[in-house]
Amino acid sequence: MQVALLQLDLAFGDVEVNKEKINHMLHKIQDETDVIVLPELWNTCYDLKRLDQLADYDGWDSRAFLSHLAYRHEAAIVGGSVAKVGEQGFTNTMYIYNKKGHFIKEYSKAHLIPLMHEHKYFKAGDRDGLFEVGGIPSAGLICYDLRFPEWVRWHAVKGAKVIYIVAQWPKARINHWRTLIQARAIENQCFVVACNRVGDDPNFSFGGHSMVVDPMGEVIVEGDVEEGILTATLDLDQVAKARNLIPVFNDIRKDLY
Repeated sequence: MQVALLQLDLAFGDVEVNKEKINHMLHKIQDETDVIVLPELWNTCYDLKRLDQLADYDGWDSRAFLSHLAYRHEAAIVGGSVAKVGEQGFTNTMYIYNKKGHFIKEYSKAHLIPLMHEHKYFKAGDRDGLFEVGGIPSAGLICYDLRFPEWVRWHAVKGAKVIYIVAQWPKARINHWRTLIQARAIENQCFVVACNRVGDDPNFSFGGHSMVVDPMGEVIVEGDVEEGILTATLDLDQVAKARNLIPVFNDIRKDLY
């Protein structure tokens, strides 16, 4: 399976500019790409004080945009996340589409990070991130979710072989990002495909270093702090090999925890 990660320098609070940038960059992806991955909050960025003006009502605009991209490029899209507004208030929400442009999954960020004031503006999600794309059991999670190993493990126990993490992870803690991605891959014996943004907004600098890590914790590809597209090929047989070699899931002590 071939994945392409868009490591973008996004425009703060400018939805149309960001959509145009994604459109432009996707013309550069390879024809054999199976899954395209976008970063967190690609529509509004962390312009949280203007969510009442910028957030996508019920996600309709974002959903139409992502569906069209998936159909046009004949690739599934793990659509990063967008600021959405609905009856439940504002959420940080991921949409996933298959290569025919059909809707697969909606997931809202379960863990809201106080350091970036999300908890003051967003409502936390209360559903899982499990989905299948191309017949591969997968999961999609968002940024701060990465710091909760029990949440990531829950998805692996439910069968996820590939875990997609989309983020706007600050440069100041990029060493945590890199370490946690490898740790989640090793402990769950699955691929972790992690797409971060680069650039600055009025409050934060973002660290890039989007990564794809295999089930043994080896880095297949890693970005730097520049905007660009990262590609990697995932050999899904490696998941079974890792889980057979070190049968972690068989050895969980359910009598203890």
